[in-house]
Amino acid sequence: MDFAVVRAAKQEDCKDVSRMIMELAVYMNMPNQVKISHKELEQDGFSEIPFFHCLVAEGPEEHKSKEGHTTVGYALYFYTYSTWKGRAVYLEDLYVMPEFRGKGIGKALLSKVGKEQQCVRLQFKVLDWSTPSLDFYFSKGAQDLTATEGWHLLRFDGEALDRLANEAPKMNL
Repeated sequence: MDFAVVRAAKQEDCKDVSRMIMELAVYMNMPNQVKISHKELEQDGFSEIPFFHCLVAEGPEEHKSKEGHTTVGYALYFYTYSTWKGRAVYLEDLYVMPEFRGKGIGKALLSKVGKEQQCVRLQFKVLDWSTPSLDFYFSKGAQDLTATEGWHLLRFDGEALDRLANEAPKMNL
């Protein structure tokens, strides 16, 4: 299937992106973890200073999904900075609807994100049980930093983040 376009998402794409975020969460067995809607995506991705960037894969009307969707994939990412290497990009999500996988859509989305803004590094995380995803990324040359360098992904959220913020000493700088 030839896709008409991989393009930057527009605000009006947020409902489709939100739908696919939930589809990805269901696949990952974590649908209860999704706490945002298309409204937050609109606000956070299309404000004066966006928190993220997004690409969508859109097919022609004659190749729409069984449910009638023409937007069948997305990549959501944001810029970071490596104090060792320089400009970097973090890929939060890469998703292609199951019926459109194996057609080069994921590769097209990934390659477009990978060289955004002359970044020297593209980073992301993958669940350890997601063999198809791991196989795809490894086949493209990705490195597993947990295995090769021993990095662990850590997070503060909810009450732990609140406690951390409240424990900070008050400083007059």
